[in-house]
Amino acid sequence: MMIRLTAALIAASALATPALAQRVPAAQVAVVDLERVGRECNACKTASAALQSQVNAFNTRRQQLTTQLQPERTQLQTAVTALAGKEPDAALRTRIQAFQQKEAAAAQELEKQQTQIQRNQAYISQQINAKLVPLLQPAMERRGGNVLMDTGAALRFATTLDITNDVLTALNGALTTVSTTAPAQTQQQAPQGR
Repeated sequence: MMIRLTAALIAASALATPALAQRVPAAQVAVVDLERVGRECNACKTASAALQSQVNAFNTRRQQLTTQLQPERTQLQTAVTALAGKEPDAALRTRIQAFQQKEAAAAQELEKQQTQIQRNQAYISQQINAKLVPLLQPAMERRGGNVLMDTGAALRFATTLDITNDVLTALNGALTTVSTTAPAQTQQQAPQGR
């Protein structure tokens, strides 16, 4: 009797198992070259050129400031060296302080400009990603994929798995322009205590 009961339980559990767990479908991998998409989409190229123009303007301004400050820096260094370790007089101290203020103002100007360029770059990426991410799933599914990888993460793949051109075409249709200037940052006020 015990053997029949055990056999019946084993048979029942064998029949119930497939109903409990569904099989995962076979992986159908598609790959996309996200770096190429970001480099070759029409709006991306325009935004990249505008950003490069901002970087060039920054580099030009940095060179201008360096060129303007260098002669005065050299004069002050020569004057301090000529003192041979003695304390500078009040006039030289005043000139040194004034120069340090000019140098600090120049550094602050460059830092502000560099921060703006970084914010602009992040804003450009944000806009591109907002349009790109929703396009990936449909492009993958149209080609029968259920897993998507960046080509940079794949060691090897057949070219038939590459959906980069599909994604690039879709992105060019969805993203016609990209703003290259980030919106102004709003100052957040600290909560006031009561």
